[in-house]
Amino acid sequence: MTEPLQSASVASTTASSPPPGFVEKTPLERYLPPAKPSLVGLSRAQLSEALASVGVPAVQRKMRVQQIWHWLYVRGAREFAAMTSVSKELRAALAAQFTLARPEVVAEQISADGTRKWLLRLGDGHSGERRHEIECVYIPDADRGTLCLSSQVGCTLTCSFCHTGTQRLVRNLTPGEIVGQIMVARDRLDDWLGVARPAGESAVASSAGGQRLRQGGQRLVSNIVMMGMGEPLYNFEAVRDALLIAADGEGIAISKRRITLSTSGVVPEIARAGAEIGCMLAVSLHAVGDELRNELVPLNRKYPIKQLLDACRNYPGLSNARRITFEYVMLKDVNDSLGEAKALVKLLAGIPAKINLIPFNPWPGSRYECSDWEQIEKFSEIIFNAGYASPVRTPRGRDILAACGQLKSASEKLSARERLALRAMAMTD
Repeated sequence: MTEPLQSASVASTTASSPPPGFVEKTPLERYLPPAKPSLVGLSRAQLSEALASVGVPAVQRKMRVQQIWHWLYVRGAREFAAMTSVSKELRAALAAQFTLARPEVVAEQISADGTRKWLLRLGDGHSGERRHEIECVYIPDADRGTLCLSSQVGCTLTCSFCHTGTQRLVRNLTPGEIVGQIMVARDRLDDWLGVARPAGESAVASSAGGQRLRQGGQRLVSNIVMMGMGEPLYNFEAVRDALLIAADGEGIAISKRRITLSTSGVVPEIARAGAEIGCMLAVSLHAVGDELRNELVPLNRKYPIKQLLDACRNYPGLSNARRITFEYVMLKDVNDSLGEAKALVKLLAGIPAKINLIPFNPWPGSRYECSDWEQIEKFSEIIFNAGYASPVRTPRGRDILAACGQLKSASEKLSARERLALRAMAMTD
């Protein structure tokens, strides 16, 4: 459940695009747990406390935690009755006080390139109000399957080129709601071990891409990027707890080397991310000077480029094997000159880095255009010749607004102009 933190009049003004120069939004609501909370997203210590609350003796708790952890995160159990190695009495006691709920799939869109976007409804809502919705994207490749997770309902920040940045910030997600996105993806992709799929649900594992991944010994969901809705470092504790569950070798078991957290530059939390999560880091840079970055990423007014790069140079575990990815969205006649490519190389000197060039993904109402492909290639060549890996990210899921910078929950009503633009892009109503 949720409870408003601000008046309806404040909510109505923050639902529209923020004014120029606006840096951060404040959450409109806070999370209140339901009467029967889900066990999804609890740490081992919290799960032990849950077992204590239903009368499990202390001497048994470690074993019971391990059993339930396995059923949740290896087999993907969706009801306590499936946990056949747990006594009927304990299953009944747990079912009386807890659930195994994850977010509800409201809609699924499948791109021509195989990308899947899910609109997920959270298990909150108060006084009959509509439950909140977020988006999660799965991107299949020949050698991996990447899941893009959201960390907030809306976003704290106001990046001018990002569709999600135009949305109000409703609240932070809980660890369970973040882990729940992984659970939903594995449910939809039939990516659990040894659990039969409920009747009527289609699987993806029989597709050519799925077979390649299975034959190669990988799960369909093999990588995680915290690049969906929200700024992860403004929801640090929940993101940390969720990613540690995702990386647990006896559960979901996605290596920290395959987990990337992307930040727009919340400098005070960057060192904590390295020390307490230990995942790979990506930084949304997008400009080589403070004046332009102030416009593109208004958070830069609070944490300018020098402070951001100092934090990157001191990121725990940074090495040539654990490089930082700098994301640079290519905006026509804004940040794509060859002079800016040379300046970018100088700016990142001494930082083990990969520079990820992202063709701008248009969204209804955006004022930017994507750089010409010839210009992107020239920009990339300068970076490559300076010794940096400079892949150009292939736009994925553009036709379902699932590409980088496009996520915005369908719970946000579209204007007439936006609806027309979506139709022009061959989107469904």
